[in-house]
Amino acid sequence: MATPVDVVIMAAGKGTRMKSTRPKVLHRLGGRALLAHVIDCAARLSARQAVVITGHGAMEVEAACAGSDLAESDLSLKFARQEPQLGTGHAMQQALPLLADDGVTLVLSGDVPLTQAATLQALLEQCGGQRLALLTLNMADATGYGRIVRSGDQASDQVRAIVEHKDASEAQRAIHEIYSGIMAVPTRLLRGWLARLDNKNVQREYYLTDIVKFAVADGVAVVAHQITDAAQVAGVNSPVQLAELERVYQLRQATALMEQGVRLADPARFDVRGTLACGQDVEIDVNCVFEGWVSLAEGVRVGANCVIANATIAAGAVIHPFTHIDGEKLGVQVGEGARIGPFARLRPGANLGADVHIGNFVEVKNSTMAKGAKANHLAYLGDATVGERVNYGAGSITANYDGASKHRTVIEDDVHIGSNCVLVAPVTIGAGGTVGGGSTITKDTPPGALSVARGKQVSIANWKRPVKQPKG
Repeated sequence: MATPVDVVIMAAGKGTRMKSTRPKVLHRLGGRALLAHVIDCAARLSARQAVVITGHGAMEVEAACAGSDLAESDLSLKFARQEPQLGTGHAMQQALPLLADDGVTLVLSGDVPLTQAATLQALLEQCGGQRLALLTLNMADATGYGRIVRSGDQASDQVRAIVEHKDASEAQRAIHEIYSGIMAVPTRLLRGWLARLDNKNVQREYYLTDIVKFAVADGVAVVAHQITDAAQVAGVNSPVQLAELERVYQLRQATALMEQGVRLADPARFDVRGTLACGQDVEIDVNCVFEGWVSLAEGVRVGANCVIANATIAAGAVIHPFTHIDGEKLGVQVGEGARIGPFARLRPGANLGADVHIGNFVEVKNSTMAKGAKANHLAYLGDATVGERVNYGAGSITANYDGASKHRTVIEDDVHIGSNCVLVAPVTIGAGGTVGGGSTITKDTPPGALSVARGKQVSIANWKRPVKQPKG
């Protein structure tokens, strides 16, 4: 649009039915706060700014907006406090000083997370910088919603008023077209209409919806952009509604991925709580959760019940069932053709090369493993640099922490580490060397050597075990 757009987001409500100390707009859907979804949508509209109206939990909401969860876009955010909360019209009055008269004000709700940018763009086009445009929806059961009252035939485009449910007559309550809480209005007109609001209604609140009757009285056209997708205007007022919208959101993510060619074993048992990018011929089994940023390259297969966060998985890798990967800020890299799991754990800084094998109950943290290295059973690799073709035995660990500082273990190419070994860092195991099972290695070992460090085996003949004595 040629006219600048200023977004105002209603986020002052307490959310009593959520039965939580957390402000309602900070409850999470798809791994992110409800308010974050609304801010993202505003950013996609190339809005000039977003004004977030806070009230209940204002400091917490405003702090969250400055954090990484809500601050992913470059959209300019400002705040207006509504204390006390005296209705939607009163809320808009608090935001008004931050709005310039040359723009259009787009009013959104911080607890309505699934509105699509294309829908709002169509609403702004209806407004055109001249008209009051309302986003509406037909509902079989419109209980609790404001009704769209039109002149004469309800199918007519001439909107005359919005009547709140508690103030509606029986005839008005029979109307199925409802106001979604989303509108676009020229700011210069909004300023005058807000000054005329009163609270002469059942709830003794200042209704923003009353500006419709002022627009009609002033001869300003009031138009409705009616949609059929109820999820786009569905608000969250309870844990039940949050769970319902979560499934709608996840099904939409699943559908978009399947349309790109991803094979999901069951789209109803699939969760993306961040961003998931998939190459061609990716297969994902049931009950998998993807958090933060995850990239699955061509031909990656993910088994059932995996949790993967902040990771890049290269082409042809297989993540077996019940694997947990979380790269946090450092990330995790899994190389081409690698085999991970089942029941493996990759922690931040794990960087695995091509054809690496990480087996059941193996944990890798802040370590690199070169091509063809294997740790197949019950092992820990922390702060380690592992060379090519290393075989790391069951039950072996790198003892990387001395109680004050972390130290690094270097295992050079073609090393074989036997079972139940402890490598006490800092230490280097020379290329081609072997460490005998049960050894505790505290000093560097030369290349090609067999290193054994364990107590001498002693057998005592005819030894009798202690016998438990009878009581009394």
